[in-house]
Amino acid sequence: MQLKIYNSLTGEKEIFKPILEGNVGMYVCGPTVYSNVHLGNVRTFLSFDFIYRSLMHLGHKVRYVRNITDAGHLTDDGDVNNDRFVKQTRLEKLEPMEIVQKYTVDFHKVLDLFNLLPPNIEPTATGHIVEQIELTQKLIERGFAYESNGSVYFDVLEYNRRGLNYGELSKRNIEELFANTRDLDGQGEKKNPQDFALWKKASPAHIMRWNSPWGEGFPGWHLECTAMSTKYLGETFDIHGGGMDLKFPHHECEIAQGKACNDASPVNYWMHANMLTMNSQRMSKSTGNYILPMQLVTGENDFFEKPFHPSIVRFCFLQAHYRSVLDISNDAMLASEKGFIRLMEAIKVLHSITPNDEKQSGFSLEEWKNKAYDALTDDFNSPVLIAHLFEAVKYIFALNDAKETISTKDLEDLKSTLNAFVFDVLGLQAIEENNNEKLDQTLQVLIELRNQARKSKNFELSDQIRDRLLAEGIELKDGRDGTSYVLN
Repeated sequence: MQLKIYNSLTGEKEIFKPILEGNVGMYVCGPTVYSNVHLGNVRTFLSFDFIYRSLMHLGHKVRYVRNITDAGHLTDDGDVNNDRFVKQTRLEKLEPMEIVQKYTVDFHKVLDLFNLLPPNIEPTATGHIVEQIELTQKLIERGFAYESNGSVYFDVLEYNRRGLNYGELSKRNIEELFANTRDLDGQGEKKNPQDFALWKKASPAHIMRWNSPWGEGFPGWHLECTAMSTKYLGETFDIHGGGMDLKFPHHECEIAQGKACNDASPVNYWMHANMLTMNSQRMSKSTGNYILPMQLVTGENDFFEKPFHPSIVRFCFLQAHYRSVLDISNDAMLASEKGFIRLMEAIKVLHSITPNDEKQSGFSLEEWKNKAYDALTDDFNSPVLIAHLFEAVKYIFALNDAKETISTKDLEDLKSTLNAFVFDVLGLQAIEENNNEKLDQTLQVLIELRNQARKSKNFELSDQIRDRLLAEGIELKDGRDGTSYVLN
């Protein structure tokens, strides 16, 4: 099996060749912890959780690094008061690190809820100030950066003069970038409009500040990822991921910083997850088309008719390829719930199947497995993988209805493979509801009453029980080993 990954840098699917065979270094841009993590963020991090799980399932040892931005996130380089942490401290009347702690805890709680595996390393920007200062000094020494009024900027024009290409990831033309740049307050500090901050001088009112060779200040947003990724993964590593919105300027700046510092491309495969929309519209607080992850799970919102379990949300998200726009709606969530329940019911039914080693099945397990792995290795194609899982689901219910057979060996193989795909790779979890046991007991009583009616040739009552249950979404299945039920 050859794994192919779509590389955003080249715009093509490429055969994945890790730097060190069997080992993968993966860095994903983490959250800026100044507010609650939003559903679009969850979609991005869930996509890379699926990729992380897939890489491990395919036999790779993965060092997964995902940072926490807890300082220096400027909305632009011109005004230090546009630091998101400064704005939030004023709004909530809290100390900056109280803001950081509050929303870091929220971030972890939400990701735990959706069953995301933690990264191997989760470094913070404030924990790597020394490394960021050292990188800034190195860029100045190499002529790629300059100090101006206590701030330090990366010289984009100089970078391009040396035959390098600022704009290679986002496919932007440098001349157009310069021509279309709007005037910013504080622009006079820069040599060129597209130069970006490596270090910013702190204003008297700025609380988050550190000593540096250029005076008191704080790091620019782009520098932290270069500092932390190279520290833990090396000057060149395998995979860098993040949301599509980070391509420019954030990831473009990371490439420039890495090449300017180390004379080497910092990343071999750039991966970007696409955006999440709701009811076919962009999610936005300003328009009101907006929902937090917990509101989707609790049902405390005006968009969805009921709450949805985190595993159903996860299942819904994975039904779209990570590079595709995903639109969620009430109908989409209800459809995902129905599909999820059927998948889990099939896994449950599979454990009650009796094998038959005498008859040959029309279902080729080996062929099915190959198709499933082809989907997984084709740029982590989760929707196609899920479609193949439902081929197995159809087969399982045919087995339960005695319309198909399976050998002992294939039964164990199917159980093992299906469990691996559903629980280990997709990261789904079975839903344990408090009323499940009582529901099962009640249905077993009704099944017993129906069986007695059939023995007594009271087919009218037998059919009435079956039809009434079917009307309530409960389908009875009469098989060789007795009667079971499926929730539709």
